[in-house]
Amino acid sequence: SAQLRQNFYANSCSNVEAIVRGEVAKKFRQTFVTVPATLRLFFHDCFVQGCDASVMIASTGSNKAEKDHPDNLSLAGDGFDTVIKAKAAVDAVPSCRNKVSCADILALATRDVIAMSGGPSYAVELGRLDGLSSTAASVNGKLPHPTFNLNQLNSLFAANGLSQTDMIALSAAHTLGFSHCDKFSNRIYNFSRQNAVDPTLNKDYATQLQQMCPRNVDPRIAINMDPNTPRTFDNVYFQNLQKGQGLFTSDQVLFTDTRSRPTVDAWASNSQAFNQAFITAMSKLGRVGVKTGRNGNIRRNCASFN
Repeated sequence: SAQLRQNFYANSCSNVEAIVRGEVAKKFRQTFVTVPATLRLFFHDCFVQGCDASVMIASTGSNKAEKDHPDNLSLAGDGFDTVIKAKAAVDAVPSCRNKVSCADILALATRDVIAMSGGPSYAVELGRLDGLSSTAASVNGKLPHPTFNLNQLNSLFAANGLSQTDMIALSAAHTLGFSHCDKFSNRIYNFSRQNAVDPTLNKDYATQLQQMCPRNVDPRIAINMDPNTPRTFDNVYFQNLQKGQGLFTSDQVLFTDTRSRPTVDAWASNSQAFNQAFITAMSKLGRVGVKTGRNGNIRRNCASFN
């Protein structure tokens, strides 16, 4: 991370940020899915082998890549498309061609979608190179699951140099976008021997979820992660947790566990404090496993190695 700095491309591609933002804005006007898809892509990239765009590599006959691991199959295509289009726009400028990594474009696009959906804007550190390997096997055990408890979440994030506070801030990405019925059906139908429905779920919300996700429903049916403001990046996520409206076990546990509840309560009533913590956490996330020197290169095509 010592290599990263805010004006990394000042001499090689000085208007890179404006070019990327313009493409992201175009994509955003086409579909709102651009926002959660890009944000999630960045997170899934950084948590596996660091922020090196390895998640974007397409599988070949001889290599099953990260994106085809079961934990990544639900990544929406619009995130990949956003980066690919921004990369094409950057490379269309002669002075910028093959100067800007896919990893940096993903980091910039992520900041832009957050701002476009009402979240805070922040300066992005740049200078990452693109990774030289991408395997499905490398994803095992690296990404949080919807059933995780606080200890599991904390240890996974700690492995990436992120604190519990960072983890709670980044979890608020669930204020945007959607999930699928099969990711939380255990909470509304067969939670435990004693309770068919998870007792930490708000009863009205549980009924609503059962109506949207009847048994044997098509698992591709999409449900908003934030039932109240699903298209706005805001602190309503934390207010939802206070009401028992966290969609995943890993969301609701942030409120039910007394170790994390004070942070949830603080941010539920103070969006400025949350925004600041989110910026801090995103900057730390963007430094995870950064490739420099001979450990990476600048891909001509984000989906394949040079």
